[in-house]
Amino acid sequence: MLTERQIQVLQVIIDEFIQTAQPIGSRAIAKKEDISYSPATIRNEMADLEELGFIEKTHTSSGRVPSEKGYRFYVDHLLSPFHLSHNEMLLIGQAFDKGLLEFEQIVQKSARVLSDLTNYTSIILGPEVFETTLKQIQIVSLSDHAAVAILVTSTGHVEHRYFTIPQSMQATDIEKLVNILNARLVGVPIIHLQKKLYGEISELIHQYSSDFEATYAYLKAALLEKKPVKLYMDGKTNILLQPEFHNIQKVQSLYSVMEKEDKMADILRTSERGIKVSIGQENSLDEMQDCSLITATYTLGGTQLGTIALLGPTRMEYSRVISLLNVLSNRLTKTFQSFY
Repeated sequence: MLTERQIQVLQVIIDEFIQTAQPIGSRAIAKKEDISYSPATIRNEMADLEELGFIEKTHTSSGRVPSEKGYRFYVDHLLSPFHLSHNEMLLIGQAFDKGLLEFEQIVQKSARVLSDLTNYTSIILGPEVFETTLKQIQIVSLSDHAAVAILVTSTGHVEHRYFTIPQSMQATDIEKLVNILNARLVGVPIIHLQKKLYGEISELIHQYSSDFEATYAYLKAALLEKKPVKLYMDGKTNILLQPEFHNIQKVQSLYSVMEKEDKMADILRTSERGIKVSIGQENSLDEMQDCSLITATYTLGGTQLGTIALLGPTRMEYSRVISLLNVLSNRLTKTFQSFY
């Protein structure tokens, strides 16, 4: 258990390092307004903190820097609520402009605001389209042999799926299908489309289509195509602004993993609600073990729909970032409810 004096010294070291990225020594700590101990006393406390694994000595300075253990203690025990400024709240509000009709636009703008406010990399895992319900279907012929199915979900997400039209299908057949689909599938969770298609929709196709096999294949292409990951990322180049990432190999390896959307989506998918902070080696990917990843979830009716995150150095402004993510996740949750 750390003493009150050790905690005070540790907090000064971490707060200072977050702001400056420079090691801090005992003399600099002694000059702080809230510190009343001598440099000799502070050196003794720093030696104990180093022995306990909360701080580390760098090779280039007599000062100390926080270790991952120190950051973990700081996040778990020393953070105080951070009150966002009026301007920060205004910028967040702009992402939820009433003129934005699609949830996807709001998510994209939210990612931009987050990266702009923090100079970190923002990542948002959009709501899985399979967890939403169908609002409307349109099928538009592009030529004699090609069409696009336009699926609008209850979240405002619009999905375009391109496919080939069977030669046996006529324009009137397509119109009948659209009417059947909108009558029978609107309000159905997209995850249940396959069951519906194999059941009552299949029976209706038998009644109204002269070529069941071709029409059935057509619908499967339009409705059951595998969904790509919905991942929105902004501010990847912000990593280059951090002194911890001046090593080209380190940056290249981090960039390479950020390009792998499936991997990033897997990291952001979590059963844990609320805020989660992963520091350094707590991250599952080797390429991210010099980083901290802070995530927050947004929900609908208690069901988790997606995740927002900020990726940066372990020297993150934890209190401010957590406040930003809390505000944004709450706004996303409220906005999502308005789409239903």
